Amino acid sequence: MNTSVKQPSSRFRRLGVAVVLAAGALGLSSAVQAAAGKIPRLANGKPDFSGIWQTTSAADYDLEPHANRKDAPPFAGAVEGGTIPYLPKALEQKKKNFAARATDDPALKGYTLGVPRGIYYPEPFQIFQRKQDLTQVFQFGHSVRTIYTNETDHPKDPYDWWLGDSRGHWEGDTLVVDARFFNDKTWFDRAGNFHSDQLHVVERWTYLDPNTIEYKATVEDPQVFSRPWNVGVILYRHREKDFQLIEDYRFTLDYDEHYPPKPPAQ
Repeated sequence: MNTSVKQPSSRFRRLGVAVVLAAGALGLSSAVQAAAGKIPRLANGKPDFSGIWQTTSAADYDLEPHANRKDAPPFAGAVEGGTIPYLPKALEQKKKNFAARATDDPALKGYTLGVPRGIYYPEPFQIFQRKQDLTQVFQFGHSVRTIYTNETDHPKDPYDWWLGDSRGHWEGDTLVVDARFFNDKTWFDRAGNFHSDQLHVVERWTYLDPNTIEYKATVEDPQVFSRPWNVGVILYRHREKDFQLIEDYRFTLDYDEHYPPKPPAQ
């Protein structure tokens, strides 16, 4: 009795693989299209990112891949390619920052987190969106950032701001934000990754589904990096009942006794 099973030819195996891949691509495309059809939109048809968002990423501990250490959980990294391309002199400064991170991290002083750190810091932030702008309110320190989507350009007499100046435009359903004119007082994470006041960030905000945003940012700074580099995280919508931001001014608690000012004792 012949128990052998006749195998399909390589031609048919290749055809089968192609059919499966095509079906998968069609399925993925259908899923993306279905998600795009369900996402919240403004009256003008553009995606509406209004809501409270937060990442589950450990990016704020250290953007680059690292093993566990006493002040950070292990993390595969959020930087495309793994490593931030520092110029040699800047890399030495980064190493100094890392060594002093327990005291020198600007976030430990309650400073505004900056861009893009505020997006992946492990606290929620809220988006309020209109046709002409998108406002982000961060729980940490309640700092406020405005992204203008009214087709205006950056100011011609800029200042160096904590959160820079942000101007957005739409590429399909993706919000592309050009942010520049920062000061040099923020870090990218708790590990001492830093920038100068020449920082330039281009962000891309895209819905994956009605409750999930893919956030990507391209970072360049000719004073600190040898080339632009990319970072990305996923943001999730808070859907808990009555969830809201709570003021986080923990770094000013030592001064509470002085505020509000009290009248002189009689």
